[in-house]
Amino acid sequence: MYSAGEEEIEAIARVIRSGALFRYGKDSECDRFEARYAQHLGVEHFALAASGTYGLAAGLIGLGIGPGDEVLVPAHTYMATATAVLSVGAIPVIVDIDESLTIDPAALRDAIGPRTKAVIPVHMWGAACNMNAIMDIAGKRGLLVLEDVCQGIGGGYEGRKLGSIGHAGAYSFNYFKNMTSGEGGGIATSDPKVAERARCAIDPCHFYWQGRSDSIKPFAGIGARASELMGAMLNVQLDRLDGIIDAMRAEKKKVLAGTRHLGNLGLTPSPMNSPDDDCAAQIMYLLPSEQAAQTFSKTIPSVIAGKTGRHNFTQWDQVLMHEGAHHPALNPYTLPENKGLRLTYADDLGKNSLDILNRTVMIAMNPAHGDADIDDMIHNIDAAARVSLENASLDGIELRKAAPVDLQKFDSVN
Repeated sequence: MYSAGEEEIEAIARVIRSGALFRYGKDSECDRFEARYAQHLGVEHFALAASGTYGLAAGLIGLGIGPGDEVLVPAHTYMATATAVLSVGAIPVIVDIDESLTIDPAALRDAIGPRTKAVIPVHMWGAACNMNAIMDIAGKRGLLVLEDVCQGIGGGYEGRKLGSIGHAGAYSFNYFKNMTSGEGGGIATSDPKVAERARCAIDPCHFYWQGRSDSIKPFAGIGARASELMGAMLNVQLDRLDGIIDAMRAEKKKVLAGTRHLGNLGLTPSPMNSPDDDCAAQIMYLLPSEQAAQTFSKTIPSVIAGKTGRHNFTQWDQVLMHEGAHHPALNPYTLPENKGLRLTYADDLGKNSLDILNRTVMIAMNPAHGDADIDDMIHNIDAAARVSLENASLDGIELRKAAPVDLQKFDSVN
């Protein structure tokens, strides 16, 4: 959470005072947010859900994904991307990333099989995927595209908001995200049938409150309905979002300019797709070796991408162990409909991804940083580069004060 204060407190208190905490009603906070956020994204529909994971699942359900289908997912994303695929009965196929830490379009193209139905490009750490290449491949090969924007809220790609480019986009409003209500999520699309199916997945009884539609037959589901407390906080957070992103973009540009000279040592900024539209939540540097990355991260507060726990496929226990459901009869890995799909994961899976991840260090931006904080960061990056790439002695390096890494946010095992 970057910023929250009296405005959020008052918005939530206003809902509590009103006694109208149920999301269906006149002048609903949830309805207002959904309409405002759809307009912000440039899409026709947005539906709130209880979490980003459920937003992903609702998106897959909206797109008609289920048993018999393979869905391509990147090797570097929070495990919810893959487990959401399992939750609808489909099989996740793990695909290499490139140096941007997002799915590699060439690897995506090569991974398409005869029963591949969809791809989930993940805008990881707020960095946009190469959506032009992905949409071109998807169009030629008949794939559905569900953007995972859980870590990319506020970002864009070549002038369009993330999540508005594919057939649908899923979002998270978890505590650690760019815009938050503590927990929460949702799904965006401009396809009315996808929206209706997603709303039924989120709340199978929604039509009792919002009116029946003949566009789909209602189907059973668990449900993950939002509350007015979520809607109230998100309406305030949406007002803050552009300012948060603008501040982080300005900080990132200053840091990149101040560390450009370190490229001669081998400290290279990770390539970006559409850098001007980046969320700028992180600066990522690609180092020449895993050892150099480890030394860098031990010198100043930073995170190695390959040490971010369940953000890497090697830590997706339920996927790798084929425990795809709570009951054996529902496990996608044993469903007869999935016979013939790619159900196993090779021992050498993702070697290229792991090499990139273990050489990539990330340093967090923060809209609360002032000029002095940014200058100190630039100084410390310079120092860490000289220690890790020139073998300079720590005793001869001056390090300035810096906030520690939030290990919980990064699921870090540094």
